[in-house]
Amino acid sequence: MEELEQIYRDIHPKLFTFFYLKTANTALAEDFTQDVFYEASKSLHRFNGQSTLSTWMFAIARNLLKKHYRSKKYEKALVEKLEIEPITASLTPEQQIELKEDIQSLLMKIGKLDPHLSEIILLRIYGDLSFKEIGELTGKSENYTRVAFHRLKNKLQKEMRDLNE
Repeated sequence: MEELEQIYRDIHPKLFTFFYLKTANTALAEDFTQDVFYEASKSLHRFNGQSTLSTWMFAIARNLLKKHYRSKKYEKALVEKLEIEPITASLTPEQQIELKEDIQSLLMKIGKLDPHLSEIILLRIYGDLSFKEIGELTGKSENYTRVAFHRLKNKLQKEMRDLNE
């Protein structure tokens, strides 16, 4: 039972963040996160260990999201505002505004990327998945995901530096 609780504590925040960034809705992100755990518990007998548990659960998450997009004809948009109060508590009001603007700008830039590429970024940063796991989820090689991530990261860093100059 303790092992199950530890898995929940480790994966829950990653799944929630993934859904929150994809939907921009806290309640929906929490519902989807719980749905992943529900679906995983129903299908645990089908988990064959060919991937990590985290990768398997993110595959469930992606499928739930795809189903949502199809059923709601969801139009992709990024988060207008990211809740970052714990991070900003020690900053001045001016620094808080700058940080929120930077995060919003970065998320908008990620949102303008090809959906496949933005997914690599989100799974790596917010899902905390390895390049191998991301490759398994996206149907690409580990090397492709690694190179794509690093190129995108460098591109986004340059754009953010240019924006702040």
